[in-house]
Amino acid sequence: MSITTADKRATFRKLHETGCFVLPNPWDVGSAKALAHLGFKAIASTSAGFAWSIGKADNRVTLEDALAHLTALCDAVDLPVNADFEGGFAHKPEKVAANVARAVKTGVAGLSIEDSTGDAAKPLYERAFAIERIRAARAAIDADNSGVVLTGRCEGFLVGQPDLDMVIDRLRAYSEAGADCLYAPGIQTKEQIAAVVKAVDPKPVNLLQGWVGLSATEVADLGVRRISIGGSLARTAWGGFMRAAREIAEKGTFTEFGNGYPGGELNKMFG
Repeated sequence: MSITTADKRATFRKLHETGCFVLPNPWDVGSAKALAHLGFKAIASTSAGFAWSIGKADNRVTLEDALAHLTALCDAVDLPVNADFEGGFAHKPEKVAANVARAVKTGVAGLSIEDSTGDAAKPLYERAFAIERIRAARAAIDADNSGVVLTGRCEGFLVGQPDLDMVIDRLRAYSEAGADCLYAPGIQTKEQIAAVVKAVDPKPVNLLQGWVGLSATEVADLGVRRISIGGSLARTAWGGFMRAAREIAEKGTFTEFGNGYPGGELNKMFG
């Protein structure tokens, strides 16, 4: 029996109920299939990783680019796919709602909405406006009873406003506005993580692990329900590519090829 979109969404919701799971971020169909092969229970898109794969900087991908990418990921694997939907590709709540409705149609099991503006002078949306954006996304998801998990993100730590009290206040407000899961990318210490988990309990918390830090077990012990890694796998892949390409360009040698993954193994995995 084939796995339906409804099955994926039910599975994704179930994953948020107990325990802690890692939600790795592929950047294309091949990396998505590889993560499925490795046994992960769900995956999430990465705005940065996808942008780099099509020769763009992060936050320069269009709505149409993102929707096509999400459709491809959902069609490629039998796993739930969570969408890094940036800021909803719009400012006004009603437009966020319209775009979220389109994202739901791609087959995603979850999506996140950020509160960053992209404006260095005023990096976060005004609190009440940010709440309305989450509320609009919630309404769009509920319009067809899709069951998509909505994650509310406060970007304070990523935009130079690392005020934990402010971040927690916003996350609580996003929870009340309908977010199923809460996310404060950039928090790193055990104290920060534990404070966020406690503040939004019983709602699940997503933690970004984009650097060498706490292990999955340590994070789980702090009460985190979901771990994502953003563009880190993509950066790791680009690291190998750039080291090998730079060696060829600068030295005319090819020693980095020895660190590549065996082509035969890749053929077996995708066969």
